[in-house]
Amino acid sequence: MLYTAIKHLHMLAAVISILGFIARGALRFQGSALLEKKAVKILPHINDTILLLCGFTLAAMIGAQSGGHTWLAAKLVALVLYILLGMVTLKWAPNHTVRAISFTAAILVFGYIMMVARTKMAFPF
Repeated sequence: MLYTAIKHLHMLAAVISILGFIARGALRFQGSALLEKKAVKILPHINDTILLLCGFTLAAMIGAQSGGHTWLAAKLVALVLYILLGMVTLKWAPNHTVRAISFTAAILVFGYIMMVARTKMAFPF
């Protein structure tokens, strides 16, 4: 029961994370001043902290430290890539083209993370 509740909270936080990223990406493309609002800066960090804490808790509950969970390692590597691409999109992109490429790539990486989570396979294709 506890595992299921944490898993569902993790899934909800993941959906909120990608929707928030897409919204903030759209605001960045428009050059909106809304990105400078305190809530827009803080809320994603709160949600992503919940997402990570749930993920680490779930990993501990399934005994990920004992090995044999290559899919989980793949998710973590992809998560780092997703974060870096998000930072390029929202902060570091020197121009619109780089921003568009990193934005699209981040969404694709997120899709990969979802497929890995669903199939429990590092190569879900």
